[in-house]
Amino acid sequence: MNEEPKNIREKSHKGRSAVFVLACLVTLIALFYAEEDWRGWHAWQKFKHQWEAKGEKFDFASVVPPPVPDDQNFALTPIVASSYLRVMDKSGHQIQPPNDNVVDRLKMAVVHNDDVVKDGVGNWQKSTVSDLKVWQQYYRAVAAKTNEFSVSAQLQSPADDVLLALSKYDPAIEELRQASELPASRFPLEYDKEDPTGILLPHLAALKRCSQVLQLRAIAELQNGQSDKALDDVKLVLRLTEAIHTEPFLISHLVRIAMLQIMLQPVWEGLAEHRWSEEQLVALDAKLMKLDFLADYKLSMRGEFTHHDVAIENWHRHPEQIFFYSGDNDNGRVMPFPARIAWRLIPNGWFYQNRLRCARMVVEFYIPLADTNQEVISPTATRHADAVVEADTKHRNPYNMIEILLLPALGKATERFAYGQESVDLARVAIALERYRLAHGEYPQSLDVLVPQFIAGLPHDIINGQPLNYRRTADDRFVLYSVGWNETDDDGEVGLKENGSVDINTGDWVWRYPAK
Repeated sequence: MNEEPKNIREKSHKGRSAVFVLACLVTLIALFYAEEDWRGWHAWQKFKHQWEAKGEKFDFASVVPPPVPDDQNFALTPIVASSYLRVMDKSGHQIQPPNDNVVDRLKMAVVHNDDVVKDGVGNWQKSTVSDLKVWQQYYRAVAAKTNEFSVSAQLQSPADDVLLALSKYDPAIEELRQASELPASRFPLEYDKEDPTGILLPHLAALKRCSQVLQLRAIAELQNGQSDKALDDVKLVLRLTEAIHTEPFLISHLVRIAMLQIMLQPVWEGLAEHRWSEEQLVALDAKLMKLDFLADYKLSMRGEFTHHDVAIENWHRHPEQIFFYSGDNDNGRVMPFPARIAWRLIPNGWFYQNRLRCARMVVEFYIPLADTNQEVISPTATRHADAVVEADTKHRNPYNMIEILLLPALGKATERFAYGQESVDLARVAIALERYRLAHGEYPQSLDVLVPQFIAGLPHDIINGQPLNYRRTADDRFVLYSVGWNETDDDGEVGLKENGSVDINTGDWVWRYPAK
């Protein structure tokens, strides 16, 4: 008769033990979360306060360009707006589904569909001039199949045939040129978007396409003896480049650098063939001297870490959005339910640690790479920064899970900015050299004589702060170059990849003309 009370007591004891174990487990979990949350928050706040005391800002709003009056805004003109109104409105909000009634008048292309025209446009980095005969043959071949590009009944000069083929864009280009006279530009991007990594940037591709059309037009105009028109087209590309220079996004500035390289080809060809007048050279230099890719580099890097910081906060609340950003939602997949639950169980402190890791790498290692006072970017320091990131992300852990996603090789971007600014500097010195040649009938023996009559001050090599390398050649031309990213003087030799394209990681960064 005592067995039943004994069993009850044993069950009761086991029940109390289970409750005790569960309570201990819950307490340990709570302590774990409290510890991780406090450590992460404390480390993040300490880092922020230290750098805010040095003048750094961690608010994405601090890098957002200020509003400009609508009637002065190039980006809101009808022709420019047509490049983005299909997918977003003039407040930057996405239009779903896209408005197919909008006609993109900046939808320009020098080729039909995705055709590739090899060897048509030269490459100033390799000292090759454009061959417009290739383009002439291409447009005549396309005209035999479609009516996309106009051609003359009788064969004209290559330049005339190219200009006729591209004349379909004349009305849009002239309207774009008129719009470019407005003093300000701020594209209507959704800067207050909850997840700033989802901000739409459809205008970037449109501006780059316009630059390619204007490049080919300018080259044809130069070969046709219309240097005034060529100058207008080059200046328009520079205005398009300037139109996005306040955007705090790395991709915006990488597109600007690509547009710069596109624009420099007709500048280089005009110099190589002595087609620019003194007045035109002065105008070109005045435009180029306004470009400052080192300052733009700092803006884009600050934009990277501040908008990523906002994104990390948002991804904590909406895990499905990081699933979208990482590309794991390919083929329409959605974030699995267990993954959403697991993501929401991550301690807040881990997000703070990831915010700290991302910001620290950019603030401590990448932003200082561009020394705007000395006007240099050190490849050695850049490689060190990349090595630090690689070591920090080599082994995945809770503190770097987002850092791995957001910090790809920023050193590659740093190199592009350095190359962009060096390209500008080489072009400006080349312009000064051409002005000297116009005045004296030959190029000088040294660069020093260019100052101050032909250039206010000589830019130095952005890599090492030393004077740019310069020498006259036997054919009364010259070689002008920077030691390049390998920091080695390769005697003015350009680095090439196996496919023949320029490799800016090797060799020198060179401005030279084809041998006579």
